[in-house]
Amino acid sequence: MTLPALLERSVVAVARGLVGWSLDHQGCGGVIVETEAYHDSEPACHAYVGCTARTRTLFLAPGVAYVYRSYGIHALLNVVVEAPGVGAAVLIRALEPLRGIDRMRERRGVYAVERLCAGPGRLTQALGVGLELNDSSLLEGPIALRPPALNTPKPSIVATPRVGITKATELPWRFCALGSRFVSAPRPAGEPAREALAARRGPARAANAAGGSAAAGGGSATTTGGSAAAGGGSASTGGGSATTTGGCAAAGS
Repeated sequence: MTLPALLERSVVAVARGLVGWSLDHQGCGGVIVETEAYHDSEPACHAYVGCTARTRTLFLAPGVAYVYRSYGIHALLNVVVEAPGVGAAVLIRALEPLRGIDRMRERRGVYAVERLCAGPGRLTQALGVGLELNDSSLLEGPIALRPPALNTPKPSIVATPRVGITKATELPWRFCALGSRFVSAPRPAGEPAREALAARRGPARAANAAGGSAAAGGGSATTTGGSAAAGGGSASTGGGSATTTGGCAAAGS
């Protein structure tokens, strides 16, 4: 499926569908292993308040990047989806790093590959994604989304409630690649408990408990480096809103 065709689907379908796709920026990137869906019909989404100076990007055409600062610290990357005028986006929460790992380590100041992109704030820091990329095109760059290579097996996906929000917490709109050690905390319930516990104790003991290879770096992937979503936290209104064809125009600022 092409990216434009995928992004026209429902936000939940896109959030599930993007797991396994590649995400790259400035020579750094990897495979998406965790996403969350947000829609203007539910109060955890910034677009729930309507079109404002802050949220106008969410109402644009599918394929636009919505990048905002969470809790005044982290820039978070979201993919705008569905038809123009609908406020919906997919938060990219975690990535399995594959390209530009040394550069990611420089940016993050950590060595363990499992911790480089395990959380939406960590991911953007590792890839060099900042607020200046808000409103940029994910179809044309500079951030690139690419489908899985041909004959790549589709990952098994587990759905859980979203992380770091206080509203609409019952919706199972977080999607993770089952068994991936690169997802953010809290880890999905479907992951073997002994492997998750061993990962916190270091690579040698992880290998012992899991009966397989150890994670390099000896670190824990239990913190997210910032949790919030395309609606994680309150969204400021812009003093009013107005919807226009092909998106919305914020009335007031």
